[in-house]
Amino acid sequence: MKPLDLKILIRGAGEMASGVAYRLYQSHFSILMTEIPSPLSIRRAVCFSEAVYEGETEVEGVKAVRIGKTEEIETVWRHRKIPVLVDPDLTVRNRVSFHVVVDAAMAKRNLGTFKDFAPLVIGLGPGFTAGRDVDCVIETNRGHHLARVVREGMAEPDTGIPGSTLGYTVERVLRAPSEGIFRSVKVIGDHIAAGETVGWVGETPMISQIEGVLRGILRDGVSVSKGMKSGDVDPRGQRINCFTISDKARAVGGGVLEAILHRFNE
Repeated sequence: MKPLDLKILIRGAGEMASGVAYRLYQSHFSILMTEIPSPLSIRRAVCFSEAVYEGETEVEGVKAVRIGKTEEIETVWRHRKIPVLVDPDLTVRNRVSFHVVVDAAMAKRNLGTFKDFAPLVIGLGPGFTAGRDVDCVIETNRGHHLARVVREGMAEPDTGIPGSTLGYTVERVLRAPSEGIFRSVKVIGDHIAAGETVGWVGETPMISQIEGVLRGILRDGVSVSKGMKSGDVDPRGQRINCFTISDKARAVGGGVLEAILHRFNE
């Protein structure tokens, strides 16, 4: 059987975008991811955005490489890796034709993605209207409708409250205690006690409210504003979860795959 030869552009390379990219990569599609110059990913161990800083990164055996120009895309594809291009405005689409564009920036608003960008345009989560600015939307809110393909209308609105894990919601999130330059004193995978200092912003400590493992944290040297999400503590305490794609991101990746096959596998 001849495989579908599709080129897919993914806006963003954070946690959700990386889960989508991983699933599409395993389905043998050619993927290009774009990012902003200084990504602010929290779950960095499972984010292809790390390639922007490190040049190359790996998530569950899949490698991504930062590129500086469009001429490098085909070479990276031939080496079975995912190219990551700093291109927040998606100008690459003016030079390369894609069958699918996936806006996975998770900005909770449309940053400028529209149906004429490709034969199939998909938006993740709130901020998009299926049938108007994109062809379909993938539900990203945890619950009965997670990963559902919405072909008309919008995804559920953002609640502003993280999903519950062992009864913890907002307590899981580490937020910058003040404005300034962030530096960590813990690394992803470390065990954290309730009341322990995880990082600093200037002279102000960022303290965990709960016990668990540090599932994600900002890179050192990042400029933060007060209250900005800067880390994530998982109360389940399973270190392996810090280095593997989450059930939610994997499920949303499945929703994107369904939308693509529905369109091109007729």
